[in-house]
Amino acid sequence: MKLFMVHVGFYDDEVGEGIYESHVNFFIAAGNAKSAKKKIMSMDKFRNKKMHIDGIKEINHVDDYDVRLIKNPKQKKAKVYSYNESKKL
Repeated sequence: MKLFMVHVGFYDDEVGEGIYESHVNFFIAAGNAKSAKKKIMSMDKFRNKKMHIDGIKEINHVDDYDVRLIKNPKQKKAKVYSYNESKKL
């Protein structure tokens, strides 16, 4: 498995009457870019918001570190630092 960042765009009628394009990055584990695309396009969020894919990036290293995915069936939520929490770091 490889890690992919899929950069998607969409127009949301609730924001600026739908004239502005919003963007979101999804991180997907897949064997290849085609599989990552297929996973994204099957997501309810993707279909419901009529999203489109602007780009797909395979992520195999960050700074001087290799990225390796290890299957873990005991998924737990990662810590998300809020705006105020991240200011205090």
